[in-house]
Amino acid sequence: MHKPRKYLEKGLTLTAQGAWSIFSTLNRINPGKPFTPAWSDLPLQKSHQKVKPPLGWPRETDSLCPVCVREARQEILDGKRDYKILLNEKVGEIKASILERDGKILMVKDCPVHGHFEDVMAMDPPFFKHLEEMFPGSDIRSHADEKLHNHGSSTIKYGRGAVLTIDLTNRCNMMCDPCFMDANQVGFVHELSWEDIQTLLDNAISIKPRRQMSVQFSGGEPTMSPHFLDAVRYARKVGYTSVQAATNGIEFAKSPEFAKAAAEAGLRYAYLQFDGIGNAANAHRLVGNLFDVKLRAIENLYNAGVDIVPVVTIVNGVNNEQVGRIIQFALANPKKINFLSFQPVSFTGRDEEITPERRAAQRYTLSHLAHDVKNQMGIGEPVRDWFPISFVGTFTDWADIVHGPTAEWGNLTCGCHPNCGIGMALMVDKETKEAVPLTAFLDASQLALDIRQVNDASRGKRLSMFGMALALLKNYDPFKAPTHFKVTDLMKKFDKTFGATGRNYGKVTADRTIEDIHLRRADRWNFLFIAGMWFQDLFNYDFRRTERCIIPYATQEGEISFCAYNTGIGWRNIIEKMHMTATLTKWYEDHGRHEIFAGGKKVLLTTADHSLVLDAEAVAAGKQTDLDDAGIAKTAREEKMRARAAAKQVDPETQKMAELYRQHVLKEQPTLKIQGLGGKKKSDVQEVLHDKAKI
Repeated sequence: MHKPRKYLEKGLTLTAQGAWSIFSTLNRINPGKPFTPAWSDLPLQKSHQKVKPPLGWPRETDSLCPVCVREARQEILDGKRDYKILLNEKVGEIKASILERDGKILMVKDCPVHGHFEDVMAMDPPFFKHLEEMFPGSDIRSHADEKLHNHGSSTIKYGRGAVLTIDLTNRCNMMCDPCFMDANQVGFVHELSWEDIQTLLDNAISIKPRRQMSVQFSGGEPTMSPHFLDAVRYARKVGYTSVQAATNGIEFAKSPEFAKAAAEAGLRYAYLQFDGIGNAANAHRLVGNLFDVKLRAIENLYNAGVDIVPVVTIVNGVNNEQVGRIIQFALANPKKINFLSFQPVSFTGRDEEITPERRAAQRYTLSHLAHDVKNQMGIGEPVRDWFPISFVGTFTDWADIVHGPTAEWGNLTCGCHPNCGIGMALMVDKETKEAVPLTAFLDASQLALDIRQVNDASRGKRLSMFGMALALLKNYDPFKAPTHFKVTDLMKKFDKTFGATGRNYGKVTADRTIEDIHLRRADRWNFLFIAGMWFQDLFNYDFRRTERCIIPYATQEGEISFCAYNTGIGWRNIIEKMHMTATLTKWYEDHGRHEIFAGGKKVLLTTADHSLVLDAEAVAAGKQTDLDDAGIAKTAREEKMRARAAAKQVDPETQKMAELYRQHVLKEQPTLKIQGLGGKKKSDVQEVLHDKAKI
């Protein structure tokens, strides 16, 4: 019954291909000049004006020595060197080569003091090449940003970013491995005041290009901040339409009322830590019923009107076999899940001192993700269906032209380096649950080339919209689309995403209502976006990536690249210590100790009921045992425990060697010295929290 429509649509695509030849020829004649929009002091860029870093291989780039960086950072933390040295000197920097060897892409570098380092960038060179070839170029260069972008080699140079991250607190109610910020373990509390939060959000809208960004409140666990709801409310007030929380979900699972309050304050997305299906798959987080917590959090948040993005930290040998199970979970619940974010592990925070053996075993790249999706799900051809997330920049450029020079905000855009992140889209029928990769029935590579022509012509709103419609038609194959999918559904999806026609699909602005939320959710088609975001660590650090960061951290010392903040020279360690709220001892005296879920402790839930569809076999599956079978530690804590156990069973000479190993390889110290930058000592404290219910 659907074939007559499919044949009609095929006829339209053929007609569009003929019409495109005429349109394209006319479009090249006397192209218009790009305008300077209200949200930028520089004009929109044509495709040939976009800046690209050196790509391909072999190539050389600027990187860091993992040991030099740690030593320099410690000297700054100990007050022996002024942190401002980072603004003018290339501390810890060395050259690195990106090359192909034995069917893999590697980063190889040598420090004259600390020797040789190398790590895997990709296990599929053709896939790596495809991502770099699809990079459209960087966003407009940042300007009006001197006060917020001034961090030496770590300075962000291009664009405004896509997600502004604000850590409300470094306190957390879990004790995870891995943890890129080492929450609860640094010996002091760094928690933003209400005045700090307002200042950071006000500063954020001063940088140009002034793009519509998402604001993500993070931590630690952001819901532990007493200002969490007010921060969400204020972010919406100053103009951000996508306010997010990066959360473990505990507070949302415990209280439907809290989820409702967050939604009413303006929370639009919850980026929910989600490492697998079943409690066994989440056991490495050391909470006895963590999967039950996730299900209740999803239930409460969705019912309150908040959309959920499961965020999966992928560690090879720990939970990489969960990739397919998590995607299957999303496909089984298409009304509740429309975005998945997989994040290959970054060896920083608790794991910065990782041993080479464990690093080699646990390393997981974006190419691993693309192949795991294909192998575990039978969907997604790596080169056909995966693109760098910056690929969408061509389409957001089109949206900027359509919205015109008077728009208050530029369209959200992702101009990050092609080695940073990838994405694949599935078009999912919410009623039948049929799922087909978007790029199986839409030639995305050619579509981007066609839209680039439309953008470069700069013909204004109407002709740009006509060009988009024609390009979508000519690159669409109705016979490869989902059974009930129509070409009009494709047009509506693009319009809903970029807001070109002004049609009401449900408002996303600060005045949106629950009716707007229901209207947006009423769409039969779930555009399920599967993203992979690979944050850097000291072993694969590339300053060409840092300067194009789309996830800046807002701090008291300006806005800093996600990777430069959490790894790199370690701006987080430096800034949080500079602006610490109190030592743990002082914090406990004034505020008491908050609850920690660790050591297998369960979260008390009023109910474990939910309406989500689960695969019983996936839920019942045991923990992944790859590393156990190979005799490799899974976490930094486990490495240290093994070293202690070994020391107890050997002769004094060997025990002495083990002690040296703990001190010089694992960098284990009996106490953590808390000292102000260049100032006096605050206290000497070290808390052991893994087996405590309270701190």
